[in-house]
Amino acid sequence: MAPNLDSGKKLFTFLGKSVIALLESIIFAFIPKPRKNVAGEIVLITGAGSGIGRLLALKFAHLGAVLVLWDVNKTANEETLRMTLNAGASRVYAYTCDCAQKEEVYRVADEVKKAVGDVSILINNAGIVTGRKFLNCPDELMEKTFDVNFKAHLWTYKAFLPAMMAKDHGHLVCISSAAGLFGISGLADYCASKFAAFGFAESIFMELYYQKLTGIKTTIVCPFLIKTGMFQGCTASCPLLLPIMEPEYVAGKIVDAILEEKTYLCLPRFIYFMLFLKSILPTKMGLLLSEYMNISELMKGFVGRKN
Repeated sequence: MAPNLDSGKKLFTFLGKSVIALLESIIFAFIPKPRKNVAGEIVLITGAGSGIGRLLALKFAHLGAVLVLWDVNKTANEETLRMTLNAGASRVYAYTCDCAQKEEVYRVADEVKKAVGDVSILINNAGIVTGRKFLNCPDELMEKTFDVNFKAHLWTYKAFLPAMMAKDHGHLVCISSAAGLFGISGLADYCASKFAAFGFAESIFMELYYQKLTGIKTTIVCPFLIKTGMFQGCTASCPLLLPIMEPEYVAGKIVDAILEEKTYLCLPRFIYFMLFLKSILPTKMGLLLSEYMNISELMKGFVGRKN
């Protein structure tokens, strides 16, 4: 009888907690969730020299955060530093760091810990795209894609997560991509790196949950194309459902998700519906839908950023 009683109790507890979680989700769908205060938090942003990284830095400057800016481009990163100071930030630190180099990540991370303190919000934003079909992409470019888009996350987590765990306080932000949820023609290496980043961030989220370190939050962001120049030349084949989004809009949504401690953020919202369809539609129907929406033409005019 005892095993049956234990099983029944476990089931009852599960159902009770599930109902509470569902009700909480429904309530916050209509009522804005309380936003956390990040004033004084040390926020490290990789790829801060341009695009979404720079916009995130500016938004956190307005919120009173201590900013640590990493970018491989020293000139661009220092420009972001100047812009954040003009935006009202009181403490900003810019470091030149190639996130593709493990030893460099660890070295600069040690400098940050000594000069600034323990990072409490880590935003892995740096990314690159080759935009070449798999067999036309040189090995060294594919390796670089993985080094920047995925492996850098391993090294930054290794560097900054222990201090968060010691305090049970922090926030890990992974800027993945809609290409980390769906395979896209002409983006084999990019998709693989973003799938890896998504899976890694989600796995660490689960590790922390089972260690009962609930004070460390995770936000995984999966946006479609953004007008930052990274996907210059790409066209939105179905702009009503999958538009190429404005950077300011995306950065605002990312900051909102962090402040509201959302675990997942997909942009635009149609990505959520696509995920649902992917899980229920037969493969052939999924391919027909992809053809109808001209997804295969997405990379046809790709130019990318100069430099």
